[in-house]
Amino acid sequence: MTPRVHLINPSELSFGVAVITPRWLYVLAAATGTRWGDPHLVDETLESVDVRSIDAGDVVGIGIHTGNALRGYDIGRQLRDRGAWVVFGGIHATLFPDEAREHGGAHAVVRGDGDVVWPTVVEDCCAGRPLPLYDGGRISGDAFLPARWDLLPRGRYMWASVQTVRGCPKHCSFCSVWRTDGQEPRQRHVDRVVREVVELRRLGFRFIALADDNFYPVSFDDLAAARRRADPSRLRELEAIRHERFALMEQLAQLPDDLIFYTQITMEAAEDPEFLDAMCRARIRGALVGVESVTAAGLKDVYKNFNCAGDALVARLRTFRRHGVHVLGSFIFGLPSDRQDTFDATVAVAEQSDLTFAQFVLLTPFPGTVDFEKWAAIEERKGTHVDGVPIGRHWLIPPSKRPKLFAEHPTMSVEQIRSGAQHAWDRFYRWPAIWRRSAVAESWRSRLAFVLISRLYRQS
Repeated sequence: MTPRVHLINPSELSFGVAVITPRWLYVLAAATGTRWGDPHLVDETLESVDVRSIDAGDVVGIGIHTGNALRGYDIGRQLRDRGAWVVFGGIHATLFPDEAREHGGAHAVVRGDGDVVWPTVVEDCCAGRPLPLYDGGRISGDAFLPARWDLLPRGRYMWASVQTVRGCPKHCSFCSVWRTDGQEPRQRHVDRVVREVVELRRLGFRFIALADDNFYPVSFDDLAAARRRADPSRLRELEAIRHERFALMEQLAQLPDDLIFYTQITMEAAEDPEFLDAMCRARIRGALVGVESVTAAGLKDVYKNFNCAGDALVARLRTFRRHGVHVLGSFIFGLPSDRQDTFDATVAVAEQSDLTFAQFVLLTPFPGTVDFEKWAAIEERKGTHVDGVPIGRHWLIPPSKRPKLFAEHPTMSVEQIRSGAQHAWDRFYRWPAIWRRSAVAESWRSRLAFVLISRLYRQS
């Protein structure tokens, strides 16, 4: 009997529908090929996996990030007991391959990109000789695979997702992307991206997230630094990346005008009106921009000195709106330089900057980041445990007992930071403020929808 290949996206909760497609699931489905038949895909945000549907000798790929690692490990152990070959991948498995074997029953772990190495993993498992560790590395943009969207369940996702570039040249202290995906932008060919977008539109999607680490991978500062080099090769590389960005947006602009795109971008794009205009023509109507802090000291805390503070920050953020790009501004509270007046000052800047949406998150040390390494070293010296699990491995603690962990602050208590963040949410999303921002909508129906979405986002 031919073994089947199963790919599982773990989740503690299943809702029947989800906001956005888990792209990795469908990319690895493409990598699997058809030698073992079409892979069986399970996204547990839609429905829980039925372990009885997986037989001895089947190959199971489980992709995990820190938030769903514990659930993934539970599934892995159950399936190993059933005699299946269990393989873990994803950002968390890349960071902690030994943990996946110890807690998840993994026969094998894939580090890095799975697009190219995955068929070898499946073949080795089917032959009964998987290696304990496979290094997928960081493949070039030319090797990125299009997803198997033909396997997508209809009507279960609100947004589709397409990736155009991996990697981010920055080195923010709270972010792991530059360590796991690298700082060198790896860009897909324009035609391949467009073909995938067209396929998704034919499947009925009108809202598509460009799920990139940084949609603006080459800044003016990057180009200036390259021009100062005696060797012009680096400048040519960066100019080629920039040219491809514009070529992509030009192609997106030619697609039917019922398509709307959303992406993630650094604030440096505000210095580049030509780029913003191209985004607008391509109907990239919204972008998440990591503002993080409204003060120079706060930006220094997170290694983000390329951002602006004060009046310059307001001017930059307003630039996005002037060029037709709506911004979801993301702010972090709990930075070492934050004080009691930081919360009100942050909301004031958010309102002055014409942000369409804003989010206010607490500084949390995620694995793979500089912040995590500093925090984990402190916690290791303290020796704090919950149910025998060190706090430095908090994702292994059952959710019902898992503490909400934030880095200690030099002048404020955790409760002060939490209440300050709550105040910021309440103030930015108060009814009169939402109604004023809803004027961006073109009809009364759209305006009411904007109000509803704002309130729902506020409750999330």
